[in-house]
Amino acid sequence: MKSIDRLKFVRSALYVPASNARALEKALGLSADMIIVDLEDAVPEDAKAQARSAALAYAKAGVGNRLLAIRANAFDSAHHADDLAALKNCAADFVVLPKVEDVSEISDFGVPLLAMVETPKGLFNARSIAGQPTVAGLIAGINDIAAQTGIRPGPNREGLELSLQMIVLAASEFGKPRFDGVCNRLDDLEGFEAECRQGATFGFTGKTLIHPNQISSANAAFGPSAVAIAEAEELIAASRGGAQRFKGRMIESMHVEEAKLTIERSRHAMGDVID
Repeated sequence: MKSIDRLKFVRSALYVPASNARALEKALGLSADMIIVDLEDAVPEDAKAQARSAALAYAKAGVGNRLLAIRANAFDSAHHADDLAALKNCAADFVVLPKVEDVSEISDFGVPLLAMVETPKGLFNARSIAGQPTVAGLIAGINDIAAQTGIRPGPNREGLELSLQMIVLAASEFGKPRFDGVCNRLDDLEGFEAECRQGATFGFTGKTLIHPNQISSANAAFGPSAVAIAEAEELIAASRGGAQRFKGRMIESMHVEEAKLTIERSRHAMGDVID
């Protein structure tokens, strides 16, 4: 299965600094569905060139059955041109572009792109960004959205709901995956689990992470539970085509397709997929 087709099954996407060799090595043994090797925020200015070389070598060596993305520096960054030249047709499955505000900022890296929506302008242009053929999915940049708008998110991310749902709607129109933003509260696992459940409820297909201890919670929230899998199997078996009653509710072909996707997601989550 092609990387772009596997992207819709990604539950957890872990950022790892390209300048941290130990973290890169550790990531190979983690259960994150995708590793995002970061050249942007996590890398000091004086380490950009070294980090770029490390990211390219890491991608070339491979990361097993998981997906790999490299986050470049933003379009308006002094490092973007060097990233573009170095990452062109690289061995990574995707390149992540931060702070995309307009389709004119989408550079051709020769591999599918994940566009980060992190600004008011980016939010209003999210639909056109998601519609670009080279863009495989969207990532919410929550911290920057909050900083640029003055929104002070509450414990349940009050104030950010509209921004998050704009990203979901834009990606959904084109049938593309969309990833919830990171959670900075590393010691609040209960709060993180609640945020994952909220993101899944909003319609995100996965979540970006900044620490390994967040992986299992994201995988659980964005992957189908045993109850959901059993329900899906029962619904498919009971379906006779057209509208009908099932366990006290009406179902039709749309619900059967959703059930089939649940089964498919469970197979990928268990690793029972032949590439």
